[in-house]
Amino acid sequence: MTGSRIAALGHYQPAKVITNEDLAKLVDTTDEWIRTRVGIRTRHVAGPDEPVDELAAHAAAKALANAGLTAADVDLVIVATSTAIDRSPNTAARVAARLGMPSPAVMDLNVVCAGFTHALATADHAIRAGSSARALVIGADKMAGITDWTDRTTCVLTGDGAGAAVVEACGEAGIGPVLWGSVPEMGNCVRIEGTPPVFAQEGQSVYRWATTQLPPIARKVCERAGVTPEELAGVVLHQANLRIIEPVAKRIGAVNAVVARDVVDSGNTSAASIPLALSKLVERGEIPTGAPVLLFGFGGNLSYAGQVVACP
Repeated sequence: MTGSRIAALGHYQPAKVITNEDLAKLVDTTDEWIRTRVGIRTRHVAGPDEPVDELAAHAAAKALANAGLTAADVDLVIVATSTAIDRSPNTAARVAARLGMPSPAVMDLNVVCAGFTHALATADHAIRAGSSARALVIGADKMAGITDWTDRTTCVLTGDGAGAAVVEACGEAGIGPVLWGSVPEMGNCVRIEGTPPVFAQEGQSVYRWATTQLPPIARKVCERAGVTPEELAGVVLHQANLRIIEPVAKRIGAVNAVVARDVVDSGNTSAASIPLALSKLVERGEIPTGAPVLLFGFGGNLSYAGQVVACP
């Protein structure tokens, strides 16, 4: 085997939904103010008895079912998250235990909003190197647990959820080369700090960086994969803010692509946002099987990572 591919996807969101009208009862805001500035209408929020590993396990189980596989068929579990409370057992180990996996390698990866695309690249590298044959790659975050619900600039953004991908070895690469990096001197623009930890950001700085610096990087991702932006059938960016997603997608030049806008209904779910949005697009049949899709994560640390994948 010379490459890897995404064989199937799955996603999960908690049942509780918070609308903009609900938030207007908590802070000085309105539905119009929120929609105008970030494009979000609703977000799903997990309860205190729904930990991150439970969200992740639900999404993983759905991905396995969609692939026609069992938990025993997986030898590597990577969970991208920045909101897990405990250090050990890590989230991946708890997911493996929930699913009844016999002896997988388990690791958590924290690159905040760019976590899933980093984790996907890590699984691809492991499979290409021969150390894994089939992996579960999961993005899961419980942003509600680190949100300051008195801060109207951030509480309108966040949501909870998980998305998962089954990644397996194949003869022809279905996951293109990753292009990843960061801007360390601007890393403080997105923060999850303190005890207890709280999410905060410099919104305008993130907006300017994302809309000006990311499009040329995303085009380089396409170049590494040997496709032009015009050939893309889908673009799934980190679902941070509709005011970032739409101009970045336009400047990439993906004129024929379906652009994921799951942020409208789900809010910013951090590492979960890309697999959550992609899984929904695939479930609805909006992107043909095998068609090229750009995945591009960005955010905390001002990290970024992207690759072009074949739609499962």
